[in-house]
Amino acid sequence: MDPTVVSLHLSTPISRPAGEVYDYACDPANLPEWAAGLGGSIERVGTRWFAESATGNVMVTIAGRNEFGVLDHYVTLPSNETIYNPMRVIPNGNECEVVFTLRRGAGVSDEDFAADEAAIVADLAKLKRLLETA
Repeated sequence: MDPTVVSLHLSTPISRPAGEVYDYACDPANLPEWAAGLGGSIERVGTRWFAESATGNVMVTIAGRNEFGVLDHYVTLPSNETIYNPMRVIPNGNECEVVFTLRRGAGVSDEDFAADEAAIVADLAKLKRLLETA
């Protein structure tokens, strides 16, 4: 592994059953409600999903429905660079934990990595608020 590539596991507990959290989070139509980085809107075009982002329209591809709570997704930027984002809902009794793995690629500054971390932490907090107050 390239020594400049680092993974940071960010998580939040959610006081809802894992299945409910997974059902909500795996639906791309819900992304604008909790994933600020994927912008104010998302649209399905054929079998693909496109979201507004700070860098322009991006294509979002989420792992197919599965019994393991895997929400891994790819975000393809306008530059055609594709970013892989591992994510999972892990059951914990009648509750769950959502884990997002943030990867730091080569050339990403400390400031940019910290900003990415803060954005993911905010997105997970928003997901928690939405689902616990629903």
